Amino acid sequence: MTTDVPRPVLQNKRALVVGIANEHSIAYGCASAFRQLGAELAITYLNDKAKSYVKPLADQLGAAIFMPLDVSVQGQLEAVFDAIDATWGRLDILVHSIAFAPKEDLQGGLLDCSAGGFAKAMDVSCHSFVRMAKRATAMMPDGGTMFAMSYHGAQKVVPNYNVMGPVKAALEASCRYLAYELGAKNIRVHAISPGPVKTRAAAGLRDFDLMLNEAVQRAPLGDLVDIMDVGFACAYLATPYARRLTGATMYVDGGIHIMA
Repeated sequence: MTTDVPRPVLQNKRALVVGIANEHSIAYGCASAFRQLGAELAITYLNDKAKSYVKPLADQLGAAIFMPLDVSVQGQLEAVFDAIDATWGRLDILVHSIAFAPKEDLQGGLLDCSAGGFAKAMDVSCHSFVRMAKRATAMMPDGGTMFAMSYHGAQKVVPNYNVMGPVKAALEASCRYLAYELGAKNIRVHAISPGPVKTRAAAGLRDFDLMLNEAVQRAPLGDLVDIMDVGFACAYLATPYARRLTGATMYVDGGIHIMA
């Protein structure tokens, strides 16, 4: 007898998901998939403006912890992990799905990117994951899984991706080095590279609709991925079924990355 109800293979697991902006966010797909498979959730929102969009989603998912987190504001990241420690005493899954570059630096070419804009993009989009990983490691005594969201523009030149290409390349390299450093602690680290997905962040890229149309035409599976495709891929990687997988960039893109 078959059933459409997922098995609770993540029951008793605790997951922190950072980066939900609305119901179209990849991070929301991850949180929803984790919850469907039995995990408890801690969810953050960027600021008061974002809170009104994220709170209904957190309530719907029964998030045990719901807090603000702007990684550029001193003390907020520490407060989130302190709350997780006080509430759960441990963490099993970490999802970093945030990225930022000033609009003028994102929409111009790399040659025109300011030093300040490059540094801001690197800090929010890459180094904040390292900072989260350090705090999460101390709360994963029995191992765990960490995820950071990347894009194919880290590996190949994607026109108009601009400064985010080098920044995401640094993020993927950070995942590899963290996978090496944390392997002995049974902590696995994955860079996830989804195909083009309609999110609020993607809207900041010039000609993004053209990227979507091209993706449909080039994907071997002939369709775009959605946030739940990414979410369930991450959920699988967080289960014991993927216990020997770590350090690679995992593509969830319908096969686009294999095409010339």
